[in-house]
Amino acid sequence: MSTQDLKEAVREKYGLAAKQALTGRKSCCGPVNTDPITINLYNPNQTREVPQEAVLASLGCGNPTALAQLNPGEIVLDLGSGGGIDVLLSARRVGPTGKAYGLDMTDEMLALARQNQAQAGIANAEFLKGEIENIPLPDNSVDVVISNCVINLSADKARVLEEVFRVLKPGGRLAVSDIVVRGEIPPDIRRNVELWAGCIAGALHEAEYRALLAAAGFEEIAIEPTRVYHAEEARQFLAGQGLDLDSIAARIDGNFMSAFVRARKPRP
Repeated sequence: MSTQDLKEAVREKYGLAAKQALTGRKSCCGPVNTDPITINLYNPNQTREVPQEAVLASLGCGNPTALAQLNPGEIVLDLGSGGGIDVLLSARRVGPTGKAYGLDMTDEMLALARQNQAQAGIANAEFLKGEIENIPLPDNSVDVVISNCVINLSADKARVLEEVFRVLKPGGRLAVSDIVVRGEIPPDIRRNVELWAGCIAGALHEAEYRALLAAAGFEEIAIEPTRVYHAEEARQFLAGQGLDLDSIAARIDGNFMSAFVRARKPRP
């Protein structure tokens, strides 16, 4: 499977998710409201801050805005911002003297995010079209980079982390939620494009994640599990994809987790 094939699979899946959010439906790795990865990530106080369409289009595996320490006046970048929920929440956290950028490659998600921004009346946010392997921002321009279950979708994660390091200011922070592997992944799962677009097959092993962050130049690296997924949960988020659920669920039982990944760009 080529890099372009992977990008198109991801673009198609998340473009459809944006359209479904506009009709009041939610879809990522499983049926509406039963997905063990995406369910119950935001508390009611947070969901009241943003339009319902932003909540429905949230396809993440964590809540980086709750875990990251965002301060007034900071510049925040959300990689793979989707319907904009984390950008809009971040914009409120950093206040009018700060700014939140969202970066996404899917036209439908960008249109939805901009609609949600207008509905929420948030002025200090901006949504950019582009790929996370080539961030369209200058060097040393961002205080915090967040992301919600997106880095695992990239076919070139080393490049993504190098780009994050480039745009962060000295002392800047990476604070992302992502799917992380603890055990072995069978090759046939790695090769399955649908599983890749569904937040599983592209996940890095914890040790590999740490190594890539260190190679990019980061320090203070930490990976904190937030949810560990077992066989029954695997059945839920793989349901309806025409796959051998018995075989796949058994092989990934306990080997995948949602995790909060932290790292810092050194100061000179």
